[in-house]
Amino acid sequence: MSELVEELRRAGVAEVDDSELRRTLYSSDASLYRVPPRAVVVPQHVDEVLATMEVCRSLGVPVTMRGAGTSIAGNAVGAGVVVDVSRHLNRVLDVDTEAGTALVEPGVVHAALQQQVQPSGWRFGPDPSTHNRATFGGMIGNNACGSRALAYGRTSDNVLGLDVVTARGERLTVGRLDGRTQATTASPTLDALRRVIDADLAVVRTEFGRFRRQVSGYSLEHLLPENGFDVARFLVGTEGTLALTLAARVRLVRDPTHRVLVVLGYPSMADAADAVPALLEHEPVACEGLDRRIVDVVRDRRGPSAVPDLPDGDGWLFVELAGDDPRALQDAARRVVGEAGALDARVVDHAGQAAALWRIREDGAGLSARTPAGEPAHSGWEDAAVPPDRLGDYLREFDDLMAGYGLDGLPYGHFGDGCVHIRIDFPFRSGTRVFRDFMLDAGRLAAAHGGSMSGEHGDGRARSELLPLMYSREAIALFGRVKTVLDPDNLLNPGVVVDPLPLDADVRVAHAPPYRQSLGLAYRHDRGDLSMAVHRCTGVGKCRADTTGTGGVMCPSYLATKDEKDTTRGRSRVLQDAVAGHLGPDPWRSEAVHDALDLCLSCKGCSSDCPTGVDMASYKAEYLHQRWRGRLRPRSHYALGWLPRWTRLVARVPGLTRLANLMMRVRLVHPLVTWAAGVDARRSLPTFAPHTFRQWFASREAPSRPARHGDVVLFVDTFTDAFSPDVGQAAVAVLEDAGYRVRVTSEPVCCGLTWVSTGQLDGARKQASATVQALLPHVRGGAAVLGLEPSCTGVLRSDVLELLPDDELAAAREVADATVTLAELLRRTPDWSPPDLGGERAVAQPHCHHHAVMGWQADAALLDEAGADVQRLGGCCGLAGNWGVERGHHETSVAVAETQLLPAVRELGDGGVVLADGFSCRTQLDDLASRQGVHLAQLLARHLSR
Repeated sequence: MSELVEELRRAGVAEVDDSELRRTLYSSDASLYRVPPRAVVVPQHVDEVLATMEVCRSLGVPVTMRGAGTSIAGNAVGAGVVVDVSRHLNRVLDVDTEAGTALVEPGVVHAALQQQVQPSGWRFGPDPSTHNRATFGGMIGNNACGSRALAYGRTSDNVLGLDVVTARGERLTVGRLDGRTQATTASPTLDALRRVIDADLAVVRTEFGRFRRQVSGYSLEHLLPENGFDVARFLVGTEGTLALTLAARVRLVRDPTHRVLVVLGYPSMADAADAVPALLEHEPVACEGLDRRIVDVVRDRRGPSAVPDLPDGDGWLFVELAGDDPRALQDAARRVVGEAGALDARVVDHAGQAAALWRIREDGAGLSARTPAGEPAHSGWEDAAVPPDRLGDYLREFDDLMAGYGLDGLPYGHFGDGCVHIRIDFPFRSGTRVFRDFMLDAGRLAAAHGGSMSGEHGDGRARSELLPLMYSREAIALFGRVKTVLDPDNLLNPGVVVDPLPLDADVRVAHAPPYRQSLGLAYRHDRGDLSMAVHRCTGVGKCRADTTGTGGVMCPSYLATKDEKDTTRGRSRVLQDAVAGHLGPDPWRSEAVHDALDLCLSCKGCSSDCPTGVDMASYKAEYLHQRWRGRLRPRSHYALGWLPRWTRLVARVPGLTRLANLMMRVRLVHPLVTWAAGVDARRSLPTFAPHTFRQWFASREAPSRPARHGDVVLFVDTFTDAFSPDVGQAAVAVLEDAGYRVRVTSEPVCCGLTWVSTGQLDGARKQASATVQALLPHVRGGAAVLGLEPSCTGVLRSDVLELLPDDELAAAREVADATVTLAELLRRTPDWSPPDLGGERAVAQPHCHHHAVMGWQADAALLDEAGADVQRLGGCCGLAGNWGVERGHHETSVAVAETQLLPAVRELGDGGVVLADGFSCRTQLDDLASRQGVHLAQLLARHLSR
């Protein structure tokens, strides 16, 4: 244990960790940089923040505060102690509904405050894109804005008072912390700060506060005498370099009752920007810009339906108007269209249609991490801003600058504020020279247009070195004198704003060589490079958000534990360090990698929910493949990974099914069987069906009705065959009623799922190859392949394309393209309509792989058409195949089930149906709720005769 950790614990800091795992997890934020800290502190109350600061001051150790870790500029990484306030310092301490204010701790998530104050008609104004995980501490550090800052201002415009501590340990109250009275602490430190400002009033008055998005540097204009020496507003945006925030009093606003979106089309994005100054006279709530580049990427990667009709043009403005009088809004929208000088326009007052249009920008922002050519695109020059009347010219020159460097990216932004976002495909594999040269030239360009290096994300490590391009020597020196007053020993987030580190130091990707040797999966979307695959994670942290309320899945283990190691981002960071060689010569044996991946459920939620397409289930399979290849594996890998073999053996030997079921029901035998299988003793063991589905299918009479829609080949997975043949029987009844002739392969086949989930990728490849060859004649004969078990269907649709070699890829694609779910097949069947489900009330738990790979939209549409009253759940059931039954996972498995599934089932009561297509979901229901789940096929079959 280090002296630092000893001293922190002696000072009463309970959660302090300097392990390799924890240092790796916090070595990066959402920026380019990798800076491992000496230790990580997770304070349980503000006294521990004070104690941490005191210990670090005495030892001369730097301190960096961190909220959600979504800083794009490198504001939340540091080489000393990183203090994560998000886990415990997340209370809303007070809401004054009369005055419209709230007192929050720094770890409160923006969306959590919104949820608490919305019933009383209030909201916090600024709305950054990361609102469902961004913390107020981080928003205060960066002076966050968002797309509606035109109406609601920046965070600095909405902070009334702060409770802070300086590097010297002086606790200060600045501004109106109670929300009503000015009560700034009398302090020699603040007196010294006032003297520093008073000595350079001319510099402050001429260089600061020139336009709304001048975020770079320190916002010294708030300290002018005519602005009331407002220290609270000044500290917003100082990026944790001057004081540590312990609490903040923030202003709340009322939301208008009506909104109208005006979409304007122009020949180009720059032409759209030229129109902005005139449109601002109409006082829009938001004025966002984008062009065809981002629209085409959304259409290409999300499908044509992801892009609603847009007005003619190649560049667009989204102008949002808001108010309480809908007629006045329509009049205002007509005036905007009339004065916009656009090629074409569309006025949208339907909330759903407007949301679909806004989603183009939101999805495009996530997808911008890859260029249209598939190159990784990086932050760095991410959010520069210029005065809006200079924006069009700036964009034209910026495009020329990009072209001169041979770089590409997808620009978009808050055009009403002159702020432009872009991620750029810097060639880091060949070093940082191009990055550095471009950043300097881009900084000169922005400064030439009177702009700011940052418009909302702060300077951090990426842009602090550029500040002399936009500020005079006198202003830069003034930053240093202000820093000396509040942080004389340079302990708070050193290297940011004052005495900056080189912007190309510690760039993570530049030190990440390719990793292609002896891989178990193909990584075809990442050029066969595992390093490129795991570096898909840019750290934006959507995996920390609870999106289950809107059907999201990622990341179920984090929702249960609230530990960064259990986020998709945390796991990606550890894998990035592993393949880069930072975790030793054999990274697959690293305990840090094991600990990070152990609670990954392989749910695949991230593969669809993560904006950058991280597929942690595949990376975990690769890890298990690498770690255990050629070695004796855990018992569960043989018992559960080879489950299809055991079920076939049981089915082939007469009497063995009955004997196996009998043995598993004997109380004294159960602990022995579970131990031998590596299964938690608290878990039940599945019961084999007396007759498999294949045995039933072979013995039944051929249907008499004609098959007017031809053949469908039923993929008979292990779970349906051995444990739930009634699901298969129901599916046959539904399919034949719909006009299909049902076929099965002549021999049993397996997709290889259980081999994949236990990392036995060579075995999975053999299984998948045999399955593709068995299904291929049916597919080429025109039959669809119908999967009933969602996880197996997902393997056929997706994983086989990564498992099989190049010479089998074409066949695998044919099978993947022909594979459908029951709802997909029925929805596209001519003259088929669902039975009436009007009397059914159901809770639906879509299997995670169903959500991630196939999507549940067809199921939702079918159930809606049938008239069922269905509550769709997000999240995971918590069993996730073999994961939830393995020893060491039971508590987390139950906790995951408690996030959505179990509360919904309890609320449903006995009268409703729990719809669960996944065998593991139905098993979890039976184990934890004593409730029988129903497959969609069974639900439909019940109503066929009605």
